[in-house]
Amino acid sequence: MPVRLPPRRDFQQLEHRRKQAGRLFAAGKMILAAIARQLKVSRQSVSRWHTEWQSGGVRALDGARRAGRKPRLEPRQLRKVERALRQGARANGFDTDLWTLPRVALLIERVTDVQYHPGHVWRILGAMDWTPRRPAVRKTPGASRPGSSSRTKAASRSALPSAEPGLRKAKRRS
Repeated sequence: MPVRLPPRRDFQQLEHRRKQAGRLFAAGKMILAAIARQLKVSRQSVSRWHTEWQSGGVRALDGARRAGRKPRLEPRQLRKVERALRQGARANGFDTDLWTLPRVALLIERVTDVQYHPGHVWRILGAMDWTPRRPAVRKTPGASRPGSSSRTKAASRSALPSAEPGLRKAKRRS
């Protein structure tokens, strides 16, 4: 299963706009401010593109293809991690079959030799289309009896009556 992250920007559209500016530069009929208005970009961007165009032509306006740091895990490594996750936590040496972020971080390190902070692991799981789930709650005998929805029972000895329910005493400012 390929891991896909949604693009934050449309890089093809951005490159198309820069190339369109290059064609307008080559035509020589418009000033930079007019080009900026026509393309709906800032004058600073058009000025920067013009400088690049002068030094390298239209090829200098090619896009960078991607933004940000390259991912530390390659797609084949992510597939290995996903296979290990599907085997379950017990099959990977953990006491219970519950995946936690620290356990997944440890699994990623074991499988790929790449360390991730547990707080970042949720992004990797999201990119692999894994969603958070809570473990199923098993019913206990006697759970079918009606009960109270409050945290403390009405007849509980530890439940002390308050003077004014729902209101806090205001603190005096000095």
